[in-house]
Amino acid sequence: MKRQRWYIPVGFWLIFESIAVILWLTKEQVFYLFNFSYIGTVLAVGLLLFQMNNRYARHMVQLLVGLYMLVYLGLICGENMQIEGFWYYLFTGVFEAATIHYAVAKIFGPLVFGRGWCGYACWTAMVLDFLPYKIPQTSRNKKWEKLRYVTFGISLIFVASLFLLQVGHLERIMFWSFVIGNILYYVIGITLAFLFKDNRAFCKYLCPITVFLKPASYFSLVRVKCNVEKCISCGKCKRVCPMDVDITDNSRKRKNGTECILCMECVKACPRKAL
Repeated sequence: MKRQRWYIPVGFWLIFESIAVILWLTKEQVFYLFNFSYIGTVLAVGLLLFQMNNRYARHMVQLLVGLYMLVYLGLICGENMQIEGFWYYLFTGVFEAATIHYAVAKIFGPLVFGRGWCGYACWTAMVLDFLPYKIPQTSRNKKWEKLRYVTFGISLIFVASLFLLQVGHLERIMFWSFVIGNILYYVIGITLAFLFKDNRAFCKYLCPITVFLKPASYFSLVRVKCNVEKCISCGKCKRVCPMDVDITDNSRKRKNGTECILCMECVKACPRKAL
């Protein structure tokens, strides 16, 4: 097996395993060892399968990680892994569950792997990616993108109000906000997908998490790059990109550059293996 076929999967596995061990030792909770070891192992296996040209590799990772976080952590363990859970733990001053998750996957992690969360672990996109509009059928509406700041603000105001009004049973409220919030995300996400004929319309316009993801993703170490000497400017990569990224531009300022979810559809579509 060539070096490039194991270098990236092993590298990602080592990153997550290091996080797992550090949190296990510092927090003295074996859960973190299991949690990040599981996610890192699933991601590494998925990346390896992708390099072996398995067409279902990314969806496998999405399902194994997304369902784990949605069903096990969210519904069974009662942890609100949505943005409301992050605000909740942040206001209580506790570095647990959602705050650790956000720090690793959505605030500091994107400095390394960009919007990889959106492509491989998001349980909302896990469902949306199975809808029929994998390739957007309509052009991107930049004005609608501002709505993500509205949903971001609503989530912050909602949790802040609970604390300011000294509402009781906050943990129970967080659990039900997780359940109801996910139902709303799925309903709205599926509706937007059919309205815009774009599976990722929710991600582009309404998802509040992108407010965290986009700034750090600009500096991401892991990026899809184009070998301009091989590129024949056929445009296939741009046509299959679900996030409308101009992947042939290697600059940090490329069109929709912070939107890349590392789905690798462009890499698979390139006839000259230039990506």
